[in-house]
Amino acid sequence: QVQLEESGGGLVQAGGSLRLACAASGPTFSASTMGWFRAAPGKEREFVAAITWNGGRTYYADSVKDRFTIDRDNAKNPVYLQMNSLKPEDTAVYYCARDDRPWRYLGGDYYPQVSDFNSWGQGTQVTVSA
Repeated sequence: QVQLEESGGGLVQAGGSLRLACAASGPTFSASTMGWFRAAPGKEREFVAAITWNGGRTYYADSVKDRFTIDRDNAKNPVYLQMNSLKPEDTAVYYCARDDRPWRYLGGDYYPQVSDFNSWGQGTQVTVSA
C-alpha cells in the first residue's frame, strides 16, 4: 500500500521561500510520476508541478513557473517542491500525489490532471502573508 506524507509547510511572508518534501512508502516509487497539487479555501484542487519517474521532464502550472521547482531523489525516495518568491495567492493546502502507473512516457505537451494521480497525501498548509 502506498503512503505519502508531506512536510515543510508553514507561515511565510510574501517574497519568502519554503521547501516542501513528500516521503513515499510502498513499491515502485522510483517508477512513478509524482506531482504536487494545491487547494485554496473554497477552490478546487489544482495542479502545481509534476516530475516523471526518472526526473527527465518536469511540468509546471503557469502561475508558479519560474518560481517553483520540483525535484526528486529516487535513492532516498522523497520528492521536493522548492517554492520561491511566494505570493499571498499561493496560500493553500499542498498535496503530494503519485501516478500509480509505472514508467509512463509523458511528452512535452502533457498537462497533469487530478484524475491522473491515484495516491494522495494528507496535505500540508502553506500560508503566505502580505
